[in-house]
Amino acid sequence: MWDKIANYFEKYPSQAKVARYLLKYGLRIDRDQVLCGDVQIADSALARAAGVDRRVVKSTIQTIKGDPTLLKFFSQLLPTNHLKNAASAMGWSAIEIVPMNAHEPGIIASIANILEKGNISIRQAIVDDPMTSEEPKLFIVTESQVPSEMIPLIKQAKGVKGVTIY
Repeated sequence: MWDKIANYFEKYPSQAKVARYLLKYGLRIDRDQVLCGDVQIADSALARAAGVDRRVVKSTIQTIKGDPTLLKFFSQLLPTNHLKNAASAMGWSAIEIVPMNAHEPGIIASIANILEKGNISIRQAIVDDPMTSEEPKLFIVTESQVPSEMIPLIKQAKGVKGVTIY
């Protein structure tokens, strides 16, 4: 995905930083605004977070608005709540999977099958996009604690390089 978007920003590396930030956090463009859901994000706040000047945020918005494909994409993004860090407060488990190859199909299915055999329900599964993340990971939040005897099974699942349980 990022490789398609990056082509639009080849000549503007600072704008590419902003665009990558928008994508990473599901921030969308609506008219001349950046929104997180329905909450407007100030250009200066986004600039600080992305490590650029606020004028770069404005020019990135103009670049996106100037291309129908980019505008269609960036106007549809949604933020996603990520339950990994909050899981323990609810008595749930969070499993972090480091894949051998994030492009390999079947990793989620393999782990879901193991959890299903243990009668453990999945509350949330989030996968980092391998094109926007240097070390993509799979995060699975379960509605109950994962028993320690299941960890070796998960480690042996298809495509799994490493496992951390929170």
